[in-house]
Amino acid sequence: RAHLSDLDIDDVTALRHCGRTVRSLILDTPFPPELEAAIAKAYLTLCADSGNPALDVAVRSSATAEDLPDASFAGQQETYLNVHGVKGVLEACHKCFASLFTDRAISYRTIKGFDHFTVALSVGVQRMVRSDLATSGVMFSIDTETGFKNAALVTAAYGLGENVVQGAVNPDEYLVFKPTLREGYRPILKKRLGSKEIKMVYDVGGSKLTKNVPVSEVERQRYAISDDEILTLVRWACIIEDHYTQVRGTYTPMDIEWAKDGLTGELFIVQARPETVQSQTSASILRNYVLQADTTDLTPLVTGQAVGEMIGQGSARVIQSVQNMAEFQPGDVLITQRTDPDWEPIMKRASAIVTDQGGRTCHAAIIARELGI
Repeated sequence: RAHLSDLDIDDVTALRHCGRTVRSLILDTPFPPELEAAIAKAYLTLCADSGNPALDVAVRSSATAEDLPDASFAGQQETYLNVHGVKGVLEACHKCFASLFTDRAISYRTIKGFDHFTVALSVGVQRMVRSDLATSGVMFSIDTETGFKNAALVTAAYGLGENVVQGAVNPDEYLVFKPTLREGYRPILKKRLGSKEIKMVYDVGGSKLTKNVPVSEVERQRYAISDDEILTLVRWACIIEDHYTQVRGTYTPMDIEWAKDGLTGELFIVQARPETVQSQTSASILRNYVLQADTTDLTPLVTGQAVGEMIGQGSARVIQSVQNMAEFQPGDVLITQRTDPDWEPIMKRASAIVTDQGGRTCHAAIIARELGI
């Protein structure tokens, strides 16, 4: 508590030092023996039920403040994939608890007005879906940019889903019209082929749990999932949206992560949270932007997909690594390869962000919309 009491989150160096110190305090504190025993027993029961004594699992953090209607906490805590063995599960659980105090989570909670010590964290352990052998992605039951509630957006890429949510790949995009889908038609409005240059797979025999490998040119030039799979996913998105809308008593579009098992061919929903930007927009707002210079004869330097509806201006600042965040000045345009949630402490200081990688459904895009960038 003393480390966090007078922290200035705009001081990137101080934020990094504080986060590292608090996480070390948690990791250096052993679990109570009864908690270790309970986790081990539950994991071994899961192994027995699956018939695999060393079952591969995903260890996911879930904070009590996450997934609120106006604050997603997207990507603020850690998830660990392809974890196996009692020791591995215990270590991953410990790291999940420590991740309640990642630099990005400390900054995000401060911006959103949450008390650090009223937020609790639980850990979920799930059997791994072998999407390392197939595909995975994210879908929204609403159009992320316009808020059009009759459209659903699905993104897909090869391998484990971390690359999609972390913005490490440019995934395929599919847009589906929900009303006629509910009537039994096949209304895929648009398909956009992503570059999908890498995929995350198990690091079998290696020193890490997962690794990234190149995707073949043949796979990159075809869509990652079939039309039938696109429509199945959106049908499920409609069901999930209807459920949350009924439970909450108000229209609740959803942000959903999915995965396909390469061994069985089955599709799975692995996470669902309320969408936090368009669903909170109560009225249409018209903004007028006036360019001071005549740009008629000018050629754009770069083009790409837009996230959000704002126009930003400022000095272009190329930041190659999150370790160089201290170089960034308020009002700059951040230019980098990609922005995962670790970049959040300086995202709020940017007038605009330009990246080489990442889709419109990744965690950084969600946070950027929430911050109005």
